[in-house]
Amino acid sequence: MNLPASITEFLNEADLKLAHNPKLQKLFRNCFPNTLETTTKLLDDGTTFIFTGDIPSMWLRDSTEQVRHYIPFAKHDMDLQRILGGLIARQMFYINIDPYTNAFNETASDKHYRDTDDCDLNPWMWERKYELDSLCFPVQLLYAYWKETGITDIFTTSVYQALTSIVNVLITEQHHDQKSLYHFTRQTKMHTETLQNNGRGLRSNYTGMTWSGFRPSDDANLYGYNIPGNMFAVVILGHIIEIAMDIYNDVRLAARAEKLRAEIDFGIQTYGIVDHPKYGKIYAYETDGYGNYCLMDDAGTPGLITIPYIGYTGIDDPIYQNTRRFALSFDNPYYFEGKYAKGIGSPHTPGGYVWHMALSVQALTSNNVDEIKELIQTLIATDADTGYMHEGFHPDDPSNFSRPWFAWSNSLFAALICKAMDEGLV
Repeated sequence: MNLPASITEFLNEADLKLAHNPKLQKLFRNCFPNTLETTTKLLDDGTTFIFTGDIPSMWLRDSTEQVRHYIPFAKHDMDLQRILGGLIARQMFYINIDPYTNAFNETASDKHYRDTDDCDLNPWMWERKYELDSLCFPVQLLYAYWKETGITDIFTTSVYQALTSIVNVLITEQHHDQKSLYHFTRQTKMHTETLQNNGRGLRSNYTGMTWSGFRPSDDANLYGYNIPGNMFAVVILGHIIEIAMDIYNDVRLAARAEKLRAEIDFGIQTYGIVDHPKYGKIYAYETDGYGNYCLMDDAGTPGLITIPYIGYTGIDDPIYQNTRRFALSFDNPYYFEGKYAKGIGSPHTPGGYVWHMALSVQALTSNNVDEIKELIQTLIATDADTGYMHEGFHPDDPSNFSRPWFAWSNSLFAALICKAMDEGLV
């Protein structure tokens, strides 16, 4: 598709700013518009379908992250408003089909990642992994777009229905074992691809937090309460409260969201913090509410290192700083180092792989100029001369990587370079 005028103008400006660094200039010129140039479809119904790249389906999470860096340009660009407003409408359409689905088809084509999945699939669903963050990201996009542009015609009946559904699901999943009908089993030898306990997940105690079956990496939770996901829910419930009052004048929806928000936050602070013998108080990655914890971090967003990025705390929060030191150490089982890079990976990719996304977010959540500059140089040096970011790569051999066309990773890198240009760091 043709790029909106504001994006073309900005790319020309960036070319001048980055002319002193030809490789970075090329990377940014490739990565910043990658979603618009390669993964965006304007549909006849006025909505926008944004697929993830090398998989022809639309993730609620990925599609939001793929376009976040375009929002600042939308206020005076009607072409960009058509794209972003259409994406919001499409996301809400999908949530109203099923709020437990993470990835959707463009049409009701009945195409699925695995036809044998036992999870109540319907023809719209590419995959029905319930991930808490999949309900948070569309609200984040809706809210950010509204605040940036002042446009209110996006707040349709469909949006209201979706926001109400999100609140309902989060409340239901506070009592997953007792009240939820959700289940997911897959015929696989990979434990990260299916839920234990006949597809219900390990049992969870009531904490106030809300349950999730899968992580942002699309891997199965070990324990039902994903702490970064619940933090994100606290943030977006604040957005729902404001929208309910200012747009829909719905005191009841706002009150339900406020009560839920307080309960989840109480659960995070009461059940989600661990006294680590080396780092002090840190946030766990997951817990079951019975005293069992998963101490790790994963490259997928939201993760522990992304806590300021999703807006739950500031960078200087002492528990976050303790958690960050843990996540960026070998005490995190998914932290890896090699000749060309060091950073956070994931059980979703081969052992030892570092993720470009994790390096980008590490820089976006840092207030250390030297760390940010070092991370940018690492990102530039590990593209395997492809001109794009990838998913995971081997830190001793960046040419050994996963996902050559992964628009989310390109967008996060572009967002980092935009911030670095604003701050005079590149």
